Amino acid sequence: MNINNIAKEVFEIESKEIKQLSENLTEDFEKAVNAVFSTNGKFIICGMGKSGIIGKKIAATLASTGTPSFFLHPGEAYHGDLGMVEKEDIILLISNSGETDEVLKIIPFLKSQGNITISMSSNPKSTLGLNTDYHLNIAIEKEACPLSLAPMSSTTATLVMGDAIAVSLMKLRDFKDENFAKFHPGGSLGRRLLTTVETVMKKDNLPICDSNTSIKDIIHTITSGKCGLVVVVDSDSISGIITDGDIRRTMESNQNEFFNLLAKDVMSTNPKTIKSNEKLVKASEIMSELKINSLVVVDNKNKLSGIVQMYDLGV
Repeated sequence: MNINNIAKEVFEIESKEIKQLSENLTEDFEKAVNAVFSTNGKFIICGMGKSGIIGKKIAATLASTGTPSFFLHPGEAYHGDLGMVEKEDIILLISNSGETDEVLKIIPFLKSQGNITISMSSNPKSTLGLNTDYHLNIAIEKEACPLSLAPMSSTTATLVMGDAIAVSLMKLRDFKDENFAKFHPGGSLGRRLLTTVETVMKKDNLPICDSNTSIKDIIHTITSGKCGLVVVVDSDSISGIITDGDIRRTMESNQNEFFNLLAKDVMSTNPKTIKSNEKLVKASEIMSELKINSLVVVDNKNKLSGIVQMYDLGV
C-alpha cells in the first residue's frame, strides 16, 4: 500500500470537484452576494454537523474581511437563540442533502420575520432549496472517502463556495490590507499593516559621519552604532551610506590604500530610503525586493530621521 498515492488520489478527487463547482453557479450566486452587500444587517451562517463546522469557518472569514457575520447553531437557534436574528439579517443555511431537520425547523421563523434566506446544498429541489430565496449548488460527483460515507469532497466544496462569497464581498467593498489589519491587530500581521516606520525606527545616537571622515573613524562608528552601517551626512543632507559589507569589500580591493580612504571614497551615493510615516509592511516589501536588511528613514523634506532594519519589523 503506497500512502503517498492514496494522498494524491484524494487531492485529485477533491481538486476535480472544486473545478467543476464553477459549473454549478447560477444567477442566484450574484443575487445572494448583492443582497448581503446591500443589507444593513448581519450575515448569519447556520449548519449542522460537518456543515456547521465549515459554516463556522465561513463566518470567521467573512467577519475578518469586512462582512459582519457569526455562526448560529440550528439546535440552539430552535431553543432560544433565534432571538439573535434581526429582521435586517440575512441567513445562510447549509445542508448538503437539503433535508437536515434541525436546519429546516427554523425556516418558518425566518419566513415570518421576513429575513432573506440563502441555502447551500447539493440539491436545488430539496426542501431547503425550495424554501429559501437563493440557492447555491454545491453538488459533487464523488466523495474522497473510499466508502462514500464521510463528507470530504462535499465539505471542501462548501468551504470553497463560502470563500467565493467572501472574496466577492471583499471586491465589492474594495477591502484593502489596512482594513484587514484593523480586525487583526494582534501578532506580526497586524503590527506590520498598522504600525508606521517611525514607531520602530532607531532615531537616537544615529551612526552618522561626513564625506571626509576617515576609514578608521567610520569603522568605530559602525561598531558603536550597532546597525551595521553609517549614514554619510553633509550640511544636513544625506550624501550616502556605508555598510559593513562595503568596508569588507573595499578592504579586499584596496588593501594598500585602505586606511588612507575617506567616507566619500567608499560610500554608496544612492541609499535606499523610506518615509517615516510609511507602514512596516511597505518597509518589509522594499527590503525583501532589494535583498537588504536596512533602510534610511527620511522625513517629508528628505532629511535623515532614523534607520529601520528587518528585525525591527517583527518578520
